[in-house]
Amino acid sequence: MFERSFETTSVRMEQLVLLSFQAPTEDVDRIMKAVVAITPLAMGNYDSNAYQSGTGIERYRPLDGAAAGPESEVRARPGVVEVSFELPADRPIIDRVIEAIFQVHSYQEPVIRIQTILGSRSKGLDDSSNPNRWWNTTGDWKQAKNG
Repeated sequence: MFERSFETTSVRMEQLVLLSFQAPTEDVDRIMKAVVAITPLAMGNYDSNAYQSGTGIERYRPLDGAAAGPESEVRARPGVVEVSFELPADRPIIDRVIEAIFQVHSYQEPVIRIQTILGSRSKGLDDSSNPNRWWNTTGDWKQAKNG
């Protein structure tokens, strides 16, 4: 359908890998620290770029061989999120990131998914006067943290 990459006036679309994992909220900082120790998750003038969903409920039933032992009822664990981020289509980096997630995740069977995508990268054009940019709008989310 699309080439491996293409460009518009403002954006380059590059072939990347979208990696996502599911984890309890309390695991996310530990997992992301391990990921950015391998690759900065850079996007233009920003790093540590990732998306974390709101919490949901994970459903599963432990079987024989599960660390919890087999159970007859399905568990419903609240407070689970999905985190996703883009990586270069570089197999050695992808392998290291997957292994790092597995090693620091609290689950016996972490849910890790990979998709090949085309992701956008700005060409860095001067759009400092664009009224739609965050620096030209209001909102307390853009305020610098003190101290």
